[in-house]
Amino acid sequence: MNDFQQQLTQSSPESRQEWTGKFTSRLAIVLIGGLVGTILIFLTVKGVALFTDNGVSVWRFLSQTDWQPGHHHFGALPMIVTSFGVTLLAGAFSLPLALVVAVAITEILPGKVKLVFQPLIELLVGIPSVVYGYLGLTTIVPALQRLFGGTGFGILAATGVLFLMILPTMTSMTIDSLRAVPQKYRQASAGLGATRWQTISRVVIPSARSGILTAAVFGMARAFGEALAVQMVIGNTTVMPTGLVESAATLTSVLTTGIGNTVMGTAENNALWSLALILLLMSLVFNLLIHLASKKGAR
Repeated sequence: MNDFQQQLTQSSPESRQEWTGKFTSRLAIVLIGGLVGTILIFLTVKGVALFTDNGVSVWRFLSQTDWQPGHHHFGALPMIVTSFGVTLLAGAFSLPLALVVAVAITEILPGKVKLVFQPLIELLVGIPSVVYGYLGLTTIVPALQRLFGGTGFGILAATGVLFLMILPTMTSMTIDSLRAVPQKYRQASAGLGATRWQTISRVVIPSARSGILTAAVFGMARAFGEALAVQMVIGNTTVMPTGLVESAATLTSVLTTGIGNTVMGTAENNALWSLALILLLMSLVFNLLIHLASKKGAR
């Protein structure tokens, strides 16, 4: 009787596995949350040091165009404008082409062609950014130099490199969004007498709108935070851009070129951390936009 009672009251292997799984999951959540919180706190403290310790005005930092940290001129507006400019241009060029390619793969091309094109697109997603930067340096920059004169470095070259980088990502995510549309929507549209193009343009694409928007935002978020590839082709001149084929600089290119040439704790170093804080805030904005788009699609 005692042995039987002991068997009933002791924990089973399944319950121990469940407890272990819950503990591991909660520990992982705590570790990830702590790591993210530590990064946010660290970047915030370092990013505001320029304003609290060195007495630089936030408004002047965001609105002035003179960036000479060695002479205590901390105008970050040129880099902010350039970062948004190359990101929006790359997104504007990439999204229509990504949508066309995704529609062709999911709705038009034969199955054998799909088996070749989609793995190829997914392979392009994993190419390192330095490869795209080298491609831009050896191909795009000389081509722009021949067409428009000058050095070839500038916003247009950076836009071309970012276009090549984010196009596979946006295409792959758009393909997944179109394939997630239930097949019964297409069948119902065909049953009502709609042509293939009418079904695609009025049923499939509107149904996948939230996923397409998420792909666009995700691609532009990657473009906004790209450093090495942009640094190789943009020219790295911290002035307000006046043309697409003139040298400029983004937030990431200034960070990568300057962070190794400053002393920790100085105003020049604090200014770079302030640029990093702007990048962090924009990353949070992009993540919020992706969350809102996904939430809207779920509704």
